[in-house]
Amino acid sequence: MATFLYKLGRLAFRRRHFVALVWVALLTLAGVGAASAPAAGSTSFSIPGTEAQKAFDLLEQRFPGASADGATGRMVFKAPEGEKMTDAAHKATVAKTVKELGDGSEVVSVTDPFTTNAVSKDGTVAYLSVKYDAPAVGLKDATRDALETAGDDARATGLTVDVGGDALQAQPDAGAVGEAIGLAIAAVVLVITLGSMIAAGLPLLTAIIGVAIGVSTIAALAKALDLGSTTSTLAGMIGLAVGIDYALFIVSRYRAELAEGRDREEAVGRATGTAGSAVVFAGLTVVIALAGLSVVNVPMLTKMGLAAAGTVVIAVLIALTMIPALLGYAGRKIRPAGEKRRKTTGTALSKPNLGTRWASFVIRRPAAVLLLGVVGLGTVALPVSQLELGLPDDGSQPTSTTQRRAYDLLSEGFGPGFNGPLMIVVDAKNSDDPKAAATTVTDGIKGLKDVVTVTPATFNKAGDTATITVIPDSKPSSAQTEDLVHAIRDDVASKADADVLVTGTTALNIDFSQKLSDALIPYLALVVGLAFLLLIVVFRSILVPLKAALGFLLSVLAALGAVVAVFQWGWLGGLLGVEETGPIMSMMPIFMVGVVFGLAMDYEVFLVTRMREAYVHGESPSQAIVTGFKHSARVVVAAAVIMMAVFGGFISSGESMIKMIGFGLAIAVLFDAFVVRMAIVPAVLALLGDRAWWLPKWLDRALPNVDVEGEGLRTQAEKDADPDDDRELVRV
Repeated sequence: MATFLYKLGRLAFRRRHFVALVWVALLTLAGVGAASAPAAGSTSFSIPGTEAQKAFDLLEQRFPGASADGATGRMVFKAPEGEKMTDAAHKATVAKTVKELGDGSEVVSVTDPFTTNAVSKDGTVAYLSVKYDAPAVGLKDATRDALETAGDDARATGLTVDVGGDALQAQPDAGAVGEAIGLAIAAVVLVITLGSMIAAGLPLLTAIIGVAIGVSTIAALAKALDLGSTTSTLAGMIGLAVGIDYALFIVSRYRAELAEGRDREEAVGRATGTAGSAVVFAGLTVVIALAGLSVVNVPMLTKMGLAAAGTVVIAVLIALTMIPALLGYAGRKIRPAGEKRRKTTGTALSKPNLGTRWASFVIRRPAAVLLLGVVGLGTVALPVSQLELGLPDDGSQPTSTTQRRAYDLLSEGFGPGFNGPLMIVVDAKNSDDPKAAATTVTDGIKGLKDVVTVTPATFNKAGDTATITVIPDSKPSSAQTEDLVHAIRDDVASKADADVLVTGTTALNIDFSQKLSDALIPYLALVVGLAFLLLIVVFRSILVPLKAALGFLLSVLAALGAVVAVFQWGWLGGLLGVEETGPIMSMMPIFMVGVVFGLAMDYEVFLVTRMREAYVHGESPSQAIVTGFKHSARVVVAAAVIMMAVFGGFISSGESMIKMIGFGLAIAVLFDAFVVRMAIVPAVLALLGDRAWWLPKWLDRALPNVDVEGEGLRTQAEKDADPDDDRELVRV
């Protein structure tokens, strides 16, 4: 591996014009493809195998044209104090609004609150419902604008009017200002780490090019592959973070090779052969983690994972080819590591730095450091025991949004359950008496607790399928509503002479959360198992990969504990702009496992391969730890700070989902890089000594030799060495 990448790096350095031209051509091709591609249109969201999805599919068959999965909007009206919605003027305003909305495109139906009994008991609140023929993510902007305009017109008459429902589901706000701040912090860290604006600019430039190619490709294929905007958001977030890190490691190693006295082409080759090998295997762990999301069997997650994995592959290829080419263009403008310090102070490069001093401290007190790190992260992880999963709804929106105000008005006028009605589908095709079967279901649901309203059954034209709407007494995300769904499925369905299915947004969210919970352990086993095997090949050790995997589990549990404390319990919520606490987004655990595992293995590979390299070249286990920290700690810390800045930028988003993802990933990187990799890893290695690098002889013979440490480069250099060529080693 190292020899091949060494040759690739030197080739890219010499043929820099060709390499740059290839990447510019790919960027242009992807950009043109994205610009000329047809609009993505509606993006379907399905969860195969769940009861809620089966019910949606059945409704599409039995109620053709009803758009069972179409978006819905709710406009909520509240009369001024002392007045009622039944007053003539207010009824006229509502009637005008119903007519205005009914004339819009993509609208299937609009209900009149005065004919559907959608007026509160005290007469102060009323609502109308709008049904669309396209899913929420596929609605045209003009359709959403028409809904908001109708609300503005009604509000102008003196009524309090707010709009809710998934029809106003906007594309997630990624926090553009925060993201820009994150990039600015990344730039500052790169300048400090690499010592010059030009050296710092290379990782930023290549990462942006990689993300641009990846995101443009996703946009070009969005229509054909049914990709949503969240797919490109995730791909951009991950691609930017790893793209900067991978380039940083190669540029940093290049400066270290220059400091050893090698000429620029040789330094590029060796940097690509050694740090580039670590980049390849670190990238593979990220790709495994992201592509592994397909085991969950949720098409949306599968596409998100594969698209992000593709962007990571691009980041790896750019780091291995474009960085060597750009280093060729930069020439003498990128100086050897430590050159400035040597010129100003005459200090030798071998003087202990902060990394070596920290490693020496850990080696002297490994048990204490290990105990403190494990106990500290274990304490932070304790809130995970109270983890509640769900999906965000309008009730989790900031109080400044019209969706949240509409949610609160409905709760005030009709009870919290009105925000999450359940739809019961009675498939009586094989029943002797479909109407009697539907009546049995209706009566059974009425007998359950936590039920406010049960509407009469509505049959299709064939008379073999009925729908029943149930209004719970509790809000959609509550445990009581989930219990009601299970009670209908378990108790009522078993007594009916028909197939009874529960669906609707609330039931779909419950099924989605359950599916993700069930998939978490198999997914974790697959991802950690494959990466464990990969790391055995990289480190040629059993205990080092095992320690890496256990350390990851500790850091991800601590990160999830912090997420629960902030977003579910409300700790420090005001500081982070969390206005409403509630269940943790159901995909958060499996998403964090996938993304954080890949990133954690990045730090593991970059830090420990340098230790392995020193150990293979004859250093003692303790000295190898110090050497690894001497050369890698500064860069790993910089990479972690950059990732935290990039992810932390998303905390400024107004969307609770994006805010939660940004916080979770940023805090996970903090725990994993600074506690696990910088403290627990050297402590464990110090305690294990030579045993850390033990591998059974039979397994050593069976494993392929990928030579991440670059031993092949040293052997080749010794063979090619010529005393007359010594002067070449100091040419810069």
